[in-house]
Amino acid sequence: MSLDQVRSIADAVLYEGYLLYPYRASSHKNRSRWQFGVLGPPRATAASFGEEPEMEMQCLLAPHEGPAAVTVQLRFLQLQVREVRSIGEDGVDVPVEQLTVDGESVMSWDEAVEREVVLAELPLGEVADTVHEVPGGADTEPVTDARGVVVGRIVRRRLPLAVRVRVRVSVVDNGYTRLSVAVRNEHPEPAATKDAAIRSSLIGAHLLLRAHDAEFVSLLEPPAGAAAAAGRCRQHRCWPVLAGPNGTKDTLLGAPIILYDYPEVAEQSPGALFDSTEIDEILTLRVMTMTEEEKAEARATDPRAREIIDRCDGMSPAGLQQLHGLLRDPHPPRSAAPVGPAADNRDAGPAAFDTAGAPWWDPAADASVRPGSDSVVIDGVRVAGGSLVRVHPSRRADAQDLFFAGQVARVTEVLSDVDGGTHIALVLVDDPASDLHDWYGRYFYFAPDELTPLSVEETAQHREENRS
Repeated sequence: MSLDQVRSIADAVLYEGYLLYPYRASSHKNRSRWQFGVLGPPRATAASFGEEPEMEMQCLLAPHEGPAAVTVQLRFLQLQVREVRSIGEDGVDVPVEQLTVDGESVMSWDEAVEREVVLAELPLGEVADTVHEVPGGADTEPVTDARGVVVGRIVRRRLPLAVRVRVRVSVVDNGYTRLSVAVRNEHPEPAATKDAAIRSSLIGAHLLLRAHDAEFVSLLEPPAGAAAAAGRCRQHRCWPVLAGPNGTKDTLLGAPIILYDYPEVAEQSPGALFDSTEIDEILTLRVMTMTEEEKAEARATDPRAREIIDRCDGMSPAGLQQLHGLLRDPHPPRSAAPVGPAADNRDAGPAAFDTAGAPWWDPAADASVRPGSDSVVIDGVRVAGGSLVRVHPSRRADAQDLFFAGQVARVTEVLSDVDGGTHIALVLVDDPASDLHDWYGRYFYFAPDELTPLSVEETAQHREENRS
């Protein structure tokens, strides 16, 4: 399998936090970016708030018969300062925050350039310790108006970077091989300010590993023979998970955030939004509420922000509905003998049932659900709407629960959640506002083990008292 097949999830890791909604340079939260996978310069001062220069991960491999090897691919962003300069009537250009030409604006901003360092097919028996230079540089782009007159310049500058990659191997329990990969920022210059530190950092740093004549072992669900060795693997700012199609074991992703094995980008997601794992639908709706002036600033801030704004503006109602998600059965039926990747519930399709036009979250979507008449058995007694129970709060979910201890309540509904749990809605019998709660449909909810049904005699007594 090619490493290109896992690039979609790796790119999501690479750019997570690159821009935050509302995607504008003037937004305060976009003045402190690059949240994940930052390897700061080792000579940064405390005043620069530079991050640690190193990350390291350990993983396990099960070698095959032949000579095993591993390809190590380090990916990160190199910060690129984009400075906009305006040319005055005297021909002298000066830096400006924003330049508007023929109604289109471009802004000074910190961009990023994708970088990769590849160590190809390292034999598992060898140790590697290499330093790689990432060149800096400066590029100039003229800004012209509709007449072709040069009215400004865009200057992009990058600091040179140096990165050390160390690969170590050792044989552990039951013939498994432990592979350690450490990455360190070796930038030689001191960094005294926050801007200097981030400009000499590796941003969004993560690893992609490909095994040759070997297979990686899941550290989340290791086989019995590898469990002890997996437990001794140590991670520092980098977490390894199996990547690629479910069931494959030749590719590993070392991410600066904790993921499960075989992470995926949801098929309903039409593109990246960068905003620290927020929900696509919410962010898309927020973008749609932005004013035209705000959208224009976002487009001028960064080409990737322009792509987000244009995509959200052009989204069809059907595309937006797709972002709303799917109702899935949390307990799909299993085949008699599931084998291999087919046994993974994540491959199961959404539950198929006709909601007859009702929203999926509406109880009316499932005819088998009738909260007003459904019941549950507590201490051998059937409890349903109208039953009287005594409340014994035990979960302490709310301090208010303490005031309910020992109180008699009337059950209004018995509900079930999608995980199979049961929740009982009720109102207190002695609450003067109980009728209002019924009218509003606002109830208190308890689990069955927090309730005791009243006996026939107690029920009759309470009802007689309420009539008198």
